[in-house]
Amino acid sequence: MIDHTGIAVHDFDASLEFYDAALAPLGATLVTLVPKEHTNGVNVGGYGYDRPQFWLHEAEETGPGRHYAFMADKRSEVDEFYEAALAAGGRDNGAPGIRAHYHPNYYAAFVLDPDGNNIEAVCHQPE
Repeated sequence: MIDHTGIAVHDFDASLEFYDAALAPLGATLVTLVPKEHTNGVNVGGYGYDRPQFWLHEAEETGPGRHYAFMADKRSEVDEFYEAALAAGGRDNGAPGIRAHYHPNYYAAFVLDPDGNNIEAVCHQPE
């Protein structure tokens, strides 16, 4: 249903570093940086697989409390996401594990990004 989404980030370079590391285990990469002449001088970039689906744009005002969940094909990818995100400066918000209260195969991990957004990797496959 959702084609793409995005968030405001305070420190664009720090956020690129974080998302480069956190999304790599899930196979997503930075696929585009929009030239500043098209964004009124604001840094804007999009992550995805073959097209931008998750956008970052630099802003003075950001807001913690947003939640974004990224699909993982395997539980091991969730584990790798969690470790990579923590190593890149993310803060623990829920170690990898089964969340049976959502669904019996809901295996997820949660980290807070540099702006306090709740970022999740989730796998729905039994392993």
